[in-house]
Amino acid sequence: MKYRTLGKTGLKVSEIGMGTWQLANDPNYWIGSDPKESLASLYRFVELGGNFIDTAWIYGYSEEHPDEHPSEDLIGKFLKKSKLRDKLIIASKIPGKNMSWPALRGVPISEVFPNDWIEKCVDDSLRSLGVDSLDLMQFHVWQDDFAKEDGWKTTIEKITQSGKVKHWGISINDYQPSNCLKTLDTGVIETIQFIFNVFHQEPTKELLPYAKEHNIGLIARVTLDEGGLSGNITTDTKFAEGDFRKEYFGGDRLVELVKRTDGLKKLLGEEAKTLPELALRYILSQPEVSTAIPGLRKVKHVEENVAVSDGKVLSKEMLEKLKSHVWERNFY
Repeated sequence: MKYRTLGKTGLKVSEIGMGTWQLANDPNYWIGSDPKESLASLYRFVELGGNFIDTAWIYGYSEEHPDEHPSEDLIGKFLKKSKLRDKLIIASKIPGKNMSWPALRGVPISEVFPNDWIEKCVDDSLRSLGVDSLDLMQFHVWQDDFAKEDGWKTTIEKITQSGKVKHWGISINDYQPSNCLKTLDTGVIETIQFIFNVFHQEPTKELLPYAKEHNIGLIARVTLDEGGLSGNITTDTKFAEGDFRKEYFGGDRLVELVKRTDGLKKLLGEEAKTLPELALRYILSQPEVSTAIPGLRKVKHVEENVAVSDGKVLSKEMLEKLKSHVWERNFY
């Protein structure tokens, strides 16, 4: 495993991080996770050199069990049993109190992230994870207009001074890679988590150059397009009830996806032997990116994806070819 610096935080993070939305069954999106396999995946990830684990207050949350945060709870069990907390970098996220994704224009931050809500969610995450401090806490949605307000800035400064959170970031709205630049200008936020993959290359236009100039840590999510770039989906694929991808790749979208992945598979060879390898190498070929966080709930996928962190990057010729495979859309 290779490591990169997470921007101005100075943290050394594994090039392949661990996305954990899928680790615990989410009643609204992911069904069928096996907690035992999820724990085994966590152990294997760390054994192979992974040290960056990304979770969220909302992952697996249900109104029926408001005090439970399944993904964080599972990671907390892992940390307690493994005694590896000091070797790992743990990041979580605060959802908007209004539970709106994305954050909508015109809705003030006082409705999305009121100060007492920020403090409550930090305390909830610390309790679920069983830790005294978080390396990184991120706002789970965002609008750049929030930068004009000062209350949230005072609140996170207070929390930082208390030692509960070391660094702050934003997980920006889906397919809105520039909806954070004014906020970054304030100097308060150190990292950005954003959608980035072969199909969605828009972040290379503004976000990546900004991050390079201002030393912002970049965390790439949806790296395999919710499984679309796994190479395993065909026109005959049937998604289980409860799996949000049944809608995400519904109707004509599935046919279009297979057509586009078949085109990408023609590029496989010496530089990348599988579609997931090509997809992850594309992201790691961008030096501005600190870490890529595919969702990893199976040991097999942990081993395959971690293997991509070997220092090799795609050639300029391959990167140029991939530009013609852009497929900008928002299926959410």
